[in-house]
Amino acid sequence: MRVYLDACCLQRPFDDRSQPRVNLEAEAVLTILGLVENGDLELISSDALTFEVERTPDSERREAAKHILNLTSEAIRLDDGIETEAAALVKSGFKPLDALHLTFAAHAGVEYFCTCDDRLLKRARRLRSLKLTVVTPIELVMKVVP
Repeated sequence: MRVYLDACCLQRPFDDRSQPRVNLEAEAVLTILGLVENGDLELISSDALTFEVERTPDSERREAAKHILNLTSEAIRLDDGIETEAAALVKSGFKPLDALHLTFAAHAGVEYFCTCDDRLLKRARRLRSLKLTVVTPIELVMKVVP
């Protein structure tokens, strides 16, 4: 099963875990990464993820996210088709990077796009034309762990 974790998911394990939701999501992301390492899930990356990770101001968090990106089995490259589709999502209200992430994931044929971003989650779930399921890390774990 192919999954795509957006940049906020990649960073979640390094966030302040004093809030219960953040702690649960961090543990869920770590569980997902464990499943990737065991070969039970296939993690997909993109030029957008690489771009966002490189912009992470904290060097420790940036290096940790780069390590996660090393677990990916495929990195989707930007092309004209992806740009065009992402631009259409931006016109429907998505932020440019969110639109790119969703478009990259769809082009990669992922089954689950995972995010901790409530606005992205809500907007994406209203969009019926997406060819993937948008979930939180907790929801993804519930779907993939027997």
